[in-house]
Amino acid sequence: MDDAVSKLGSADIAEILKLLPHRYPFLMIDRVIDIRGDESGVGIKNVTFNEPHFQGHFPGNPVFPGVLLIEGMAQTGGVLCILATGQTKPKSVYFMTINKAKFRKPVLPGDTVEFHMNRIAQRRNMWWYGCEAKVAGSVVAEAEVGAMINDA
Repeated sequence: MDDAVSKLGSADIAEILKLLPHRYPFLMIDRVIDIRGDESGVGIKNVTFNEPHFQGHFPGNPVFPGVLLIEGMAQTGGVLCILATGQTKPKSVYFMTINKAKFRKPVLPGDTVEFHMNRIAQRRNMWWYGCEAKVAGSVVAEAEVGAMINDA
């Protein structure tokens, strides 16, 4: 692993926008902290009431969609993978697998979600992570996700 990459401790929104193709309203992370190469890291999502999915999920009872929690996990994993390769921007990062997804508590506007990622395995251009989404230290969702970097 490149020494500069191994020392990188965080990625702010400007860095994330350079690495991932996602844009508003589908970018689900605001920054990534506690990066330890491709081994682990924590993605941060500040949930705000003005996000478009709250108009229909659900009127009068806004709940952050579980599928978007999974997407936040995948995007955090994508940032870790890309940084680990030392690339500035691969052609494609693909979300490959979701396993063992569980949703424990609703996420509401005003919450800050932390996506705690721990590498399970890595082979060639593929990574798998065990993930926990937490709000105020309490697990709200968990899953195992896989990602692949494709430069073709």
